Amino acid sequence: MRKLKQISILSISGFLLVQVARSAGIDQDMNNRSVFNDTTLNNDSLDQNATLKTDPKKDFKNLFTTAVFGDGINSPKLNPMAISFVEKYISKNKRGFMNMKDWAKPKFDMMDKVLSEHGLPVELKYLAVIESGLKYNAKSFTGAVGPWAFMPAAARQYGLKMSRNNDERLDYYKSTHAAARLLTDLYEQYGDWLLVIAAYNSGPGNVSKAIRRSGGSKDFWTIQHFLPNETMNHVKKFIAVHYIFEGEGGITTVTKSELKDLVLNAGSNLKEDELNTSTSYKITGRFSAAIIKKYVDLDHTTFNRYNPNFDNEIALNGTYELRLPTQKMNIFVAKRYEILDESIKLLLNQTNTGTN
Repeated sequence: MRKLKQISILSISGFLLVQVARSAGIDQDMNNRSVFNDTTLNNDSLDQNATLKTDPKKDFKNLFTTAVFGDGINSPKLNPMAISFVEKYISKNKRGFMNMKDWAKPKFDMMDKVLSEHGLPVELKYLAVIESGLKYNAKSFTGAVGPWAFMPAAARQYGLKMSRNNDERLDYYKSTHAAARLLTDLYEQYGDWLLVIAAYNSGPGNVSKAIRRSGGSKDFWTIQHFLPNETMNHVKKFIAVHYIFEGEGGITTVTKSELKDLVLNAGSNLKEDELNTSTSYKITGRFSAAIIKKYVDLDHTTFNRYNPNFDNEIALNGTYELRLPTQKMNIFVAKRYEILDESIKLLLNQTNTGTN
C-alpha cells in the first residue's frame, strides 16, 4: 500500500494534504467483525475482450436488476469500463454488506450528519466501508487505524489527537470530521469525486502524476492505468459499494464531465407535477445545503433530487439555480439573508476547526 509522501498547500483553506488511507476489502461472510481481506479482483474492468463480447447497456441493466435491489437505471449510469469489476465485486461481497446494513445504521446516520455539515455528499460514508469495514479498531499493517484508516501524520494534520491512552482515530465522530476536512481539501484540488477517492487511497501526488503521464487528462477512466493498481480498483470498489447500498449510482460515482451532464439534466429526475409545482431561483453566495434544508424543512433526499451536487457547485462557481417546491421557495426567499449569514458562519466554523 502506497501512502502519501508529500504535502500540497491548497488555495482555499491552506490545509496540508496528507494521504491517510489504506484500502481494505470486505469478505463475503463479514458480519459485525473486523475485516481487512484483499478483495482486489484479478481481472480488471478494462478487459478488452469482455468489452468487445458484451453489450455494456445490456450488462448494466442485467447487473442491477438481478444483483441489487431496484433497477438502478434512474440515475447516473455505471461507466462501461467498470461493469466487469463491479459485477464481480457485488457477487463476492453482497452478503456481507447486507449484514452490515442493519448493524451499521447508527454509524451511517452519524456520518450522514457530519458529512452534510461539511457540505459533502453523504454517500462518501461508503469510503469508510471499504477502508475498514466500519470497524473502529481496524488496523492495517502499514499503521492506518480506525474507521477512516488514518495514518499518524495525517491524523495530526486534520486535528486528531493521539497518545498512549487515547487515539482519536478510533473515535467514529471525530475521525469522520477529520475525514470530511481531508475530502473537502481533495475536492478543492480536483473537483472530481472519482479523483478524490483515488487521492484518498494513494495520495494526491500519485493522482497528479497520473494526470501528467496521461497527457493532462483529468478523467479517471482515462488516467486509471497510470495509477497504482490498488488505487484503480479502490475507486471501483467504492462505486460497487455505492450501488449495493443505494441500488444506483450518484454524484460521487461519476466523473466531472459526467456530473455536468447530470446537473444539466437535473429536471429529468423530477416528475411533471413536481416541475409544475416548484420554482427556480438563481442564488449567489456561499449558501449551505444543510442550512437551507433546516430553514425550509426539507429532507436530504428530496433536496438533492431537486438540487444535485448543490454544495460543490456553489463552492466552485459561487452561483446555483436553486429549485424548491414553491411553498418552500417562498420561505427561502423570505429568509435568504438569514440563511446566507448562518451558512457563512458554518463555513467559517468548519475552517477554524480544521485549522486548529
